[in-house]
Amino acid sequence: MARLNEHYFKLKAGYLFPEIGRRVSKFCAEHPAAKVIRLGIGDVTEPLAPAVVKALQAAVAEMADRKTFRGYGPEQGYDFLRQAIVDNDYKSRGAHVELDEVFVSDGSKCDTGNILDIFGADNVVAVIDPVYPVYVDTNVMVGRTGPADDQGRYAGLVYIPVTAANNFVPELPKQKVDLIYLCYPNNPTGMVATRDELQRWVDYARANEAIILYDAAYEAYITDPAIPRTIYEIPGARDVAIEFRSFSKTAGFTGVRCAFTVVPKTVMASTSSGEKKPIHPLWNRRHCTKFNGVSYPVQRAAEAIYFAEGRQQIRETVQFYLTNARLIREGLQAVGMQVYGGVNAPYVWLKTPGGETSWDFFDRLLNQAHLVGTPGSGFGASGEGYFRLSAFNSRDNVEEAVRRFQKVVS
Repeated sequence: MARLNEHYFKLKAGYLFPEIGRRVSKFCAEHPAAKVIRLGIGDVTEPLAPAVVKALQAAVAEMADRKTFRGYGPEQGYDFLRQAIVDNDYKSRGAHVELDEVFVSDGSKCDTGNILDIFGADNVVAVIDPVYPVYVDTNVMVGRTGPADDQGRYAGLVYIPVTAANNFVPELPKQKVDLIYLCYPNNPTGMVATRDELQRWVDYARANEAIILYDAAYEAYITDPAIPRTIYEIPGARDVAIEFRSFSKTAGFTGVRCAFTVVPKTVMASTSSGEKKPIHPLWNRRHCTKFNGVSYPVQRAAEAIYFAEGRQQIRETVQFYLTNARLIREGLQAVGMQVYGGVNAPYVWLKTPGGETSWDFFDRLLNQAHLVGTPGSGFGASGEGYFRLSAFNSRDNVEEAVRRFQKVVS
C-alpha cells in the first residue's frame, strides 16, 4: 500500500483561515438574516485598476490572433515584466537586482513554501511569533519539525516572540540558526522594521552564514520614507537574503495570481561536506521543473502597474485601504482599545479586552456584532490575547464594522 507523508499529521487542527471559514459558514447557516462583515482573511475588495484591465484585455486579444498568439512562455517570467520590476521596485530605491535574479510566479505564498525544496531538512529555522502560518506549516510538512506542544509551538523551530512587551521588535536569536523568516510590513501585527533593525538581521545572517527569507508582500503600504521597502536597501543583504513580493495586495491580484521572488546570485549555502554553492541555479532548476510560468495576459496586466497611469491608479487603491485602516484604528482607540499597526500596513492588531482569549473574542464578535476578524492565537502562541482586523473591505462596511465593534466593547 502507498505510504503517506506522516508529517502532515503533526499539523494542528486545520489551517487558520479554513477554520475561520467553517465557523462563519456555520453561523450564517444558523442565522441566515445576519449581515456579516468580514475583516478576517486579507482578501481585497476593490476592482482591478482600469490600466490593468486594459492591458489584460489587450493581451487576451493577442491570444486570439495567430500572429500574436503565445504558447509556453519562459518559466522565470517574460523579460518585459522582469525589467519593469528591476527598474521600478529596485533600481528606483538604489537597490541592485539583476533581471535574471527575478522569478515571476503565481503567488508569494507558494514561493515561501516552495523555497524549502532546495534546503536540507537539518537546517535550523527561526520564525517571528506571531507568524504567517504558511511559514510554519510548510516546514512541518517537509519534516523539519517535531510535534507541537500545548501552545502550538513545534519542536525544532526557533520562535522569537514579538508582543507589546518588547514593542514588537524581535530579538536576534540567542543560538545559531540557518533560515530566518522575516515579514515586513508584518502580517499579522501591521508593524514595520526600521533600517537599523533590518541591518541587525543582515549583520547576524552574515556572521552566522544564515539566509533571510524576506516576505515583502505589503511593501506598497509603506508611506514613511524612512522605512525600507526592500531588504536590498540594506548593505550586505544581497549576500544573505531572498525576497518575496506579490501583486495581490499591491494591485488587487488575489484572483489574478502574479508574484515574484528575487534570488541574488551572491546568496550561498553549503553542502553536507561544507562546500559553498549558490542558491540561484538551484531555485532556477526547481522553478523550471515544477512550474510552467504565469500566463502571458496576466504578466502584461502586472506590467501595466509600472506605467504612469497604472501606478497612479493602484496608489489610489492602496490609499483607500490605508484610510480604512486608519478608520479602524482610530475607531477602536476611541473606545479604549490597545491598537497597533494600521499605519504602514493594511492590518490592525489589537489586544483583546479583559484578558479574553483570541477565539473567545472571535466568537463574541461574530455572535454579537456579526463581525469576522482573525484570532491572534492562530498566528502562534505569542498571538494569544491579540486579534487581527483587515482593512480590505468597502468604506461603508468598514464604517459600519467600527460602529458595531464599539457597541460590543464599550
